[in-house]
Amino acid sequence: MNATQEKLKAQVEQALIAAFGADFAGVDPILVPASNPKFGDYQANVALSLSKKLGLQPRAIAGAIALKLDVSEICEPPEIAGPGFINLKLKTAYLEAQLNAIQADPRLGVPAAKTPKREIVDFSSPNIAKEMHVGHLRSTIIGDSIARILEFQGHDVLRLNHIGDWGTQFGMLIAYLREVYPDALTTANALDIGDLVSFYRKAKLRFDTDEAFQETARQEVVRLQAGAEDTLHAWKLLCEQSRQEFQIIYELLDIKLTERGESFYNPLLSGVVEDLDKSGLLVENQGAKCVFLEGFTNREGEPLPLIVQKSDGGYNYATTDLASLRYRIQQDRAKRIIYVTDAGQGNHFAQFFQVARKAGWIPNDVELVHVPFGLVLGEDGKKFKTRSGDTVRLRDLLDEAVSRAHADLKTRLQKEERQETEEFINEVARVVGISAVKYADLSQNRTSNYIFSYDKMLDLKGNTAPYMLYVSARIHGISRKGDINFKELGNNAVLLQHETELALAKYLLQLDEVISSVEQDLLPNRLCEYLFELSQKFNQFYDRCPILQAEEPQRTSRLVLCDLTARTLKLGLSLLGIQVLERM
Repeated sequence: MNATQEKLKAQVEQALIAAFGADFAGVDPILVPASNPKFGDYQANVALSLSKKLGLQPRAIAGAIALKLDVSEICEPPEIAGPGFINLKLKTAYLEAQLNAIQADPRLGVPAAKTPKREIVDFSSPNIAKEMHVGHLRSTIIGDSIARILEFQGHDVLRLNHIGDWGTQFGMLIAYLREVYPDALTTANALDIGDLVSFYRKAKLRFDTDEAFQETARQEVVRLQAGAEDTLHAWKLLCEQSRQEFQIIYELLDIKLTERGESFYNPLLSGVVEDLDKSGLLVENQGAKCVFLEGFTNREGEPLPLIVQKSDGGYNYATTDLASLRYRIQQDRAKRIIYVTDAGQGNHFAQFFQVARKAGWIPNDVELVHVPFGLVLGEDGKKFKTRSGDTVRLRDLLDEAVSRAHADLKTRLQKEERQETEEFINEVARVVGISAVKYADLSQNRTSNYIFSYDKMLDLKGNTAPYMLYVSARIHGISRKGDINFKELGNNAVLLQHETELALAKYLLQLDEVISSVEQDLLPNRLCEYLFELSQKFNQFYDRCPILQAEEPQRTSRLVLCDLTARTLKLGLSLLGIQVLERM
């Protein structure tokens, strides 16, 4: 209905000019969806804002605009309400024509972006030699959904996995493994990932308490940076082992990423420091090379510097992020770069964005966006952890969701006295379990913390993935019961008579508005809210309107509404990374 709103907005603008003269060209008619459906579908509120300028009562202004307003092809005659609202109600025939028009469109009337752009979505970003945990859940799921929506809109999207695969931790781990398990540095998969993580923790403890070991670890970092063959081989083995484990998670979640780790930018770091120096931005502070920032101070109120080269000559995250930003602009030619990380990194992004702007590295047509998200909390309202207090492994979390979905399905099949194959049960449990986790995350405003609850996310009622999957399966059930092939229904069949048909029709036609808003604001929860409301409106229609038992032409019309709802759910859920089921 985005196009409808744009048409009506243009008509109100023309009517305003016709009523009060060319001076009012370009005045925003303030056309918005009606606050209460009983008053119509849209309302223009411009009359209230012009009262002082025109010296007239808002109702008089609204009346004058309405007299010049020709929306007869789209709406019923305009009505004036309250202090001066112009209410517009869409004609049933117009809604029918819109639905008939989108039946044959695989995009369901959603236009692609007028000016597609090269966009980068930086998300997930685990660290080598560490297992992916619950902290990686939100970045991975939110980033994937944003990438899917931008791809659907026709943008050229590069999905980047900026993994932590360089730095001091590798010197530390390699030095430790040389002592306790040298085979891990020469033989692929000599350790499983759990043992590797355990050795990493022990290496970190040793590094923090043993000065001699610290020096040995630093020498390994020097060897790695210098390309020493044995150290480089060990590093590659450790990276590949972690990569295999990450891939298991990505396949479970149906996530596609291009890996480009911190090591990729290592040759570019000295150039970053040199160019900042040439720009006159570098200041030496206690032996470190820094850029001082505006608007950032330490606890004493003194200006806070961003360190780009440490006193020992080493680099840090900020240097790597600056190098990656330059590469993405200069080599990848990105016009919008989106970073999906936890809200706690907000200052870091604000700081290195500021440095890049001061250095003149950000062209006017390039947009940098930090997409922050809140924490995943346990049902006690604290950070989600295992009973022993450890961070929850992402693999365990997903396996548990699938296991619970499997148990729920078995119980339901017993109650319904249904017999299904183990293959069917396993597939439904997998889809429901993974979808439940994804949707529970995406349905929250990403800027907020949310409480992780298996019971809530797997509920067949309420704003959950299983509820929407069930609605989709219900529509496929209608198709099976009536032996209907939705593709053979033909066009120009929609006739809207019952109030629930009208409500469903109007909602089906809002998909383009919702996707457009998510494309701009990067808030996938808006799409979740839309799909939940759509599911509810379909269920109201289903409960009150006979479908297979209806007489023609109503029967075919209602089947078309079923088909459009199923296709909208399938498309919308796919943009969230969720697949639908024909049976549950």
